Amino acid sequence: MTLDQIDPSAAPSGQGCAECEAIGGWWVHLRRCAECGHIGCCDTSPAQHATAHFHDRGHRYIRSFEPGEEWFWDYVAEDYIDGPALAPPESRPESWPSPGPSGRVPDDWRRLIHR
Repeated sequence: MTLDQIDPSAAPSGQGCAECEAIGGWWVHLRRCAECGHIGCCDTSPAQHATAHFHDRGHRYIRSFEPGEEWFWDYVAEDYIDGPALAPPESRPESWPSPGPSGRVPDDWRRLIHR
C-alpha cells in the first residue's frame, strides 16, 4: 500500500459537508478526503457524499472529521490505515451537534439514516 495520494497540506473544503451545505441538507458524521480536503457526509447520513466523492474522483483515503477521532479509511482496501497529520482544522467545530447542523436535522432523523 502506498500513501502518496494523501496530501497533508490540503485544507478542508469547509466545516460541513460541501454538498449538503449547498442544498440545505444535514448529516450524521463528517469525513475528510485525505487527498484534496473535500468534506463529505458519512455512509450513515442520508446522502453519503463522502463515498460519492470517492466514486466520482477516485480519492481512496478519508479521515474522520469528527472531534476526537483520528482514524483513516481506505475505500479500495476496505480497511483502516495509519496516516499522517493533516492541515488544520482536524474536525468540525466541537460546538456543532451530531447529527447536524443545528436547525436542519428533522425530528425523525433516525428513520432517515442508513444503518
